[in-house]
Amino acid sequence: MPQAGSDASIAEAFLAATVGGRQAEPAKRRRARFHTLEVAEVRPLTADSVEVTFAVPGDLADEYDYLPGQYVALRKELDGHERRRSYSICRPPQRGVDGGAGSISVAIKRDLGGVFSTWANAELAAGDTLDVMSPQGTFTSTLADLDGRRIVGIAAGSGITPLMALAHTVLARSSDSTFELVYTNRSTLDVMFLEELADLKDRYPSRLAVHHVLSREQRTAPLLSGRIDAEKLGTMLDLLIRPETVDEWFLCGPFELVQLARDTLAERGVEPAHVRYELFTTDADRVEPRHARPVVVEQGEQTYTVEFTLDGQSSTVETPVSANESILNAALRVRPDTPFACAGGVCGTCRARVVDGSVRMTENYALEPDELEAGYVLTCQSHPTTDKVVVSYDA
Repeated sequence: MPQAGSDASIAEAFLAATVGGRQAEPAKRRRARFHTLEVAEVRPLTADSVEVTFAVPGDLADEYDYLPGQYVALRKELDGHERRRSYSICRPPQRGVDGGAGSISVAIKRDLGGVFSTWANAELAAGDTLDVMSPQGTFTSTLADLDGRRIVGIAAGSGITPLMALAHTVLARSSDSTFELVYTNRSTLDVMFLEELADLKDRYPSRLAVHHVLSREQRTAPLLSGRIDAEKLGTMLDLLIRPETVDEWFLCGPFELVQLARDTLAERGVEPAHVRYELFTTDADRVEPRHARPVVVEQGEQTYTVEFTLDGQSSTVETPVSANESILNAALRVRPDTPFACAGGVCGTCRARVVDGSVRMTENYALEPDELEAGYVLTCQSHPTTDKVVVSYDA
């Protein structure tokens, strides 16, 4: 089990990732790269979930610096197919004794029919190696000063993983900040990090509140029993968490819960800038991306021209109009190292900026409004709408 570290070390690690009171942009938008890391430990959390800890050598410490709330993608060939799955980092940032990154931990919940998650829960063991992408994501605090701040998280199931790192850091970084968590599961046996949450509550009894909502297990309080619907969430906001007293919200779970919370908070007058959200999909629901699928340009066929810059190198590829090919898929045909993870519009790893031309983006669950206004798109979901499109992964 990785060492949790002292409150001071956690706070120092978090503060080291900020510049001028703002979180350092390079830590959030570094170039996504895979490195092979060794598994240091696989620890059971529940009957169908494990915490996987990777050892990070000193020479890769900078590559695996991260902010609480970020994620990594894991890559493994299974059944003859490359599988990529993204998992949130569940421990607060910390450095090893020798100055290296020390370790990085994720939680993997087994999904019925999920190839990768089933393999990880049943077969992955200490001593194994796995390709791990450098940390990505913007599900992080935007507050420059946490003193006296009230942070609230709403999570379901494995959506607790990024909130564990966030709660640890928020509480350690300030002596009077508070963190309140609404965490819903089917039953007590399904609660991930149950003991860790209890320990955190013991450490910060007056500054951490955890409301466990169980959909299939009766609790003493009716408000904490059953599924969270619009009525129940509204009552929580009336009785437990007054929105006007909250400085920042973190929502993580399936689309239905996250969208319900976003809509409800908007109706209560909460500014979107104060709400951070992240979606997760089950391993079983994910369709493997058809990256680098064969596309043949026939002579005389109408095409789009896609030009992209990656690591300072520009490449050009033609994509048939009839193929309805994404920019990511076209780029992968000439640059296999083009970054992506989920290829479903959720993680944001394939983010690039449109420099010239225009695109149609079919899904977006990762980019913020200011990023869209600045011209950023998810290339896995973007299709050319002009004869030539120029994008930059380096922007």
